[in-house]
Amino acid sequence: MPSQFGNQYSTNPKITLEQWRCLVAVVEGGGYAQAAERLHKSQSSVSYAVQKLESVLGVAAFTISGRKAVLTTAGDMLYRHARQLLEDASALELSARRASVGWESQISISVEVLFPMWLMLDCLALFGEESPQTRVEVYETVISGALEVLQKGKVDFAIDPRIPLGHNGELLPASPRVIPVAHPEHPLHQLNRTLTVNDLRNYRHLLVRDSNPQSDGKTLTVEVAKRWTLSNISSVIGAACKGHGFSWLPKDKILNELSEKSLKILPLQGGSERVVPMYLIYPNRDDIGPGARRLAEIIRQRLGELEANEQASP
Repeated sequence: MPSQFGNQYSTNPKITLEQWRCLVAVVEGGGYAQAAERLHKSQSSVSYAVQKLESVLGVAAFTISGRKAVLTTAGDMLYRHARQLLEDASALELSARRASVGWESQISISVEVLFPMWLMLDCLALFGEESPQTRVEVYETVISGALEVLQKGKVDFAIDPRIPLGHNGELLPASPRVIPVAHPEHPLHQLNRTLTVNDLRNYRHLLVRDSNPQSDGKTLTVEVAKRWTLSNISSVIGAACKGHGFSWLPKDKILNELSEKSLKILPLQGGSERVVPMYLIYPNRDDIGPGARRLAEIIRQRLGELEANEQASP
């Protein structure tokens, strides 16, 4: 005999994915006009979709405060579940596409700027020999940039020193080294002694801008009054070589500058080298395609060989 509750739980959903998408866009955009711009819809259609959702569910997702739409307690719950629902739907579509074509025609990855790009290019070359028809797109990210591309589903995997909330990361071998440097004639070198963090605060700090447009920009190596934030690491290296300030830079990216003495390591108290652990991070490990899985394996193997060579060196 069928359960008296059978029909209650077997009915089709009354809210469409598009209506949930409108709700999420209003929350993340900060209003109906911004949501309409994000979704390339009219403001009235976005407003109608959210009103229809509220009507069907019998809840108010927003209250109006001044000119802003503010989430209610129920609205906050709906937003969190709606976002997860949309992510799951996107992941399902991606899995279906991968299952239909087998080996991916394109792979996208994000790589933190601290990671040795020469090594990544070697790995891409090895992968290209095995799968010459697969296109590879590389996002070079800074600070929280990997978080953005992972959340938006833009990449198959990321290599980054930070594991975003809700993700797992596999520690990779051969972590890059970061060192504090400045031009040999920079005033910090003229102190002719071991430096403290307080010494650094009196001079300009050169930084690379966070590649995540949603970042608050608060991640700093050291808090200073004078600071230049530039768009890429090459610009930072160039500025440091001209004596415009000091910076923490990946050692493997400035070997020529150190050799030519256009940069010199700052003798910092407590040590002048920082090891930056790198992690291999998947948006969803179960959905990784065979091509992306093979590329990740090549990177892991190449790093393992590098670490073994470093350990074998005297």
